[in-house]
Amino acid sequence: MALRLTRDDARRVAVRAQLLTGERPAGIVETIDALTIVNIEPTAAVAPSADLILWSRLGWPYQPADLVRLVEEDRAVFEWGGFYRAMTDLPLLLPEMRRRPQSAQAREWLAANEVFRREVMARLRAEGPLRAADIPDAAQVSWRSSGWTNNRNSMQLLEMLVLCGDVAISSRDAGGRLFDVADRVYPSDVTILSDEEAARERAERRLTSLGIARAKGVAQPLEPVDVGEIGEEAVVDGTDGLWRVDADALERLDEVGPRTALLSPFDRLVFDRRRLEEIFVYEYLLEMYKPAARRRWGYFALPILHGDRFVGKLDAKSDRKAGVLRVHAVHEDEPFSDEVRRAVDAEIQELARWLGLEVAGAPAP
Repeated sequence: MALRLTRDDARRVAVRAQLLTGERPAGIVETIDALTIVNIEPTAAVAPSADLILWSRLGWPYQPADLVRLVEEDRAVFEWGGFYRAMTDLPLLLPEMRRRPQSAQAREWLAANEVFRREVMARLRAEGPLRAADIPDAAQVSWRSSGWTNNRNSMQLLEMLVLCGDVAISSRDAGGRLFDVADRVYPSDVTILSDEEAARERAERRLTSLGIARAKGVAQPLEPVDVGEIGEEAVVDGTDGLWRVDADALERLDEVGPRTALLSPFDRLVFDRRRLEEIFVYEYLLEMYKPAARRRWGYFALPILHGDRFVGKLDAKSDRKAGVLRVHAVHEDEPFSDEVRRAVDAEIQELARWLGLEVAGAPAP
């Protein structure tokens, strides 16, 4: 028989799984390990997404330089598929890497450019780490697409080789990513798992990080939002269909303390917009791709979490030249109580302090 949850229960499970309760995690690696993935979207209207995601969990102690050290020196964290991941998850990704590239077009293009691939691997081995711009375009066949990747052969090859696991992203700087042969970035003593073992463990870790999810969801390029038959079957009051829930999380619902957080638009708690609406009854859309006149909440509005509910959106922008965090608006989904307003104002001040900026503009009406 399926477990029966209230929406309150489902929200608390999801919030706790994402480390957004009153009890903060111990450190960066522990946080990334628990979340399984941290989005690297570089748009920095307020701060780069990865930094904002980690700050919203760890608070003031988090500094971007610490993440850089863990990626580039300690090799405790690595980048793959547009996300930071704990290096301990590498064995779970290797079977996925072996299946890449998945599209027939990409496989055919790699085969046609075997000489180019060997030359790039040899150059990285001899001179790496290198940027894509350091790799001469010697493709035998150009990559064709209707998007920005058209004829960008060096970058396209490196991207494919990263997904295949032959190349790894060694570091990032102001000029972008630096690539190297994988065995200089990834450890050599990696457990070998079958496709089935890796897929099951990834799904188990995904459910632990989400708390509650659908068995099947909208297909994603690299990181699913569904979990198959992992976990316990559940129904959530006010929603249709069945869910899968991390049963262990149900035993710790009382640990969700009163916490206010300003989240990245790419935060995993809000990434699945359908789940967000069903469980949190919260409407959100990232509007940076919309014309300014059609935006309701702002270019890079941050979802505002208070306790286990989303209560509004913060429209703000870091103006480092002026030394201020410009608060254009705090959109209230429903009128804030005095307690909520004080908590939101305090969190905006904390965000500005962490960024080394002063707040400019009224944090709340």
